[in-house]
This record gives sequence, structure tokens and C-alpha cells, in this order.
Amino acid sequence: MTTSSPVPIVEYKVENFDGIEIFYREAGPQDAPVVLLLHGFPTSSHMFRNLIPYLASRFRVIAPDLPGYGQSSAPDHTEFAYTFDNAADHVQKLLDRLGITRYAVNVFDYGAPTAWRLALAHPDAITALIVQNGNAYDEGLDNDFWAPIKRYWADQSDENRDALRSLLTIETTKFQYTDGMAHPSRISPDNWITDQALMDRPGNDEIQLDYFLDYGTNPGLYPAVQEWLRDKQPPTLIVWGSNDVIFPEAGAHPYKRDLEDIEFHVFDSGHFLLEDRADEVFPLIHDFLGRKIS
Repeated sequence: MTTSSPVPIVEYKVENFDGIEIFYREAGPQDAPVVLLLHGFPTSSHMFRNLIPYLASRFRVIAPDLPGYGQSSAPDHTEFAYTFDNAADHVQKLLDRLGITRYAVNVFDYGAPTAWRLALAHPDAITALIVQNGNAYDEGLDNDFWAPIKRYWADQSDENRDALRSLLTIETTKFQYTDGMAHPSRISPDNWITDQALMDRPGNDEIQLDYFLDYGTNPGLYPAVQEWLRDKQPPTLIVWGSNDVIFPEAGAHPYKRDLEDIEFHVFDSGHFLLEDRADEVFPLIHDFLGRKIS
């Protein structure tokens, strides 16, 4: 393996797929085991800006922005289908172009359904899982947060679509970063300011509403994902913020039903656990990966 810099360097790159640019952050030795970091709503690979250099001394880390997020292309929603199938397809195209066929994956929020599609398409590609507030079970999707979204799944009226626009405001974005956090002073305002600036781009609201709608396709995949977990038994680390009102702790425990090699950690924290508990979670991730994929 090549010798890495004592201070890992993060590079910022773009690959173009038929006019859709996928931006990604990359760090670490080219011949090291690969770790794929998949972000959630309403953020981007920016959420991993601190984790990437922490892991890059030992692993090759790839963190893309999904279509419509961060620095990746965000064409009008009438010209591009903002679905999790399409998001996963573009991540797979990136992996293919980079020559990556085996990788560990960190799933979080929207990153989870993206990763599950990758897993179902290429069942032997994933070497290990880090699950951070990302669902593969119906448990945890029955709270008040999901009620208006589920109404939209059942009835795609303009009224039900417009009812979700409050989830796209700066107040809600800030709430996602600050609610339930044990250490509020650790949460940089740059997070919600950056995310909101990108979400406020003209037309991006419709992109987000399309993703909300397509999230309704995910529960139907859960049985197949659970079968994949039981069949392939990827080594799995659960690191979950227990105070998350979007993906509450109830969604974490069912993984224990299907996985044998599972390490389970729940924290007094919220949705963006990495912002609140980096001092505890980063070492857990590094140690887990070092034991399971090196």
C-alpha cells in the first residue's frame, strides 16, 4: 500500500454522465480499501467534511453528491427524474468509472435507500455497512413527521405536495441540525446556511418534493433488502442518534433481527449525529473498518 500523507488531502472532483455532473470528494491511498459515504436530505457530501480526512489515512474515501444536491447537477425536475433509482444509478456509474467493485458503505437518511439499490443490483459488492439513522425496516416510519409525506404518497394532489413545502425552509433545516443534540454548541451554523442556500436555488424545491414522493417506493424494497442482509451478512456498525424525530431509534433495532456480525451503539443525539458526537463516533467507525475490511 502506498504511504499516505500525515495530513490527508481531500480532492474535489466531477465526473460527467450524459450531461449530468456528479461531484465527489475523494481522499486516501488509491490502493486502500474503499469506503463510500452517502449523504441524506437536505445536505450533501459536505456533511462528511470532517469524517473524510479522519478515515483517509487508512482508507480510500469516496463521498458523492446525489443529483440535485451539493455541487452535482440539478436540472429542472421536468427534465430529469429525481428518484432513488436514478440516484443509485448515477452513484453506480461513478463507481464503475473509478473502477471500484468492492466497498464499505456508510448509509444515512437518503443514503440508505440509495445504498440498498446498489446492494440489490450487485449483492457481493458491499464489504461492510455503517448505518447512521438510515432505515431498512418499517419501524420508525410511523411518527408525526412522516404523516404528511405518506398522505402525499397516497394522494399526489397539489394540496398535499404544497403541504410539504414547510420542510424546505431554513427553520426546518436548522431544526434538523439542532433538535435533540446533546452538545448544541458543537453544531456549526455553516451547516444549515450552506444546505439552505443550495436548496433555495430556483427550482430546487420541486426537486426535493419529487424525492419526497419517490421515498414512497422504499418501504416496498425493505423485504428484499432484509433478505440481502440475511443472505450476505455484511459486518455492520450501527451508530444512531436516539433523539432523531425523522428516523427515530425504533428504526435501528430491527437490524439485529437479520444480522449476526453487528455492533450496536445508540447515542443521546439527533439526526446529524456526526456533528454532535464526532469524538465518539469517528473512532468507532475507524476501528470497525480497520477490523472488518483492511
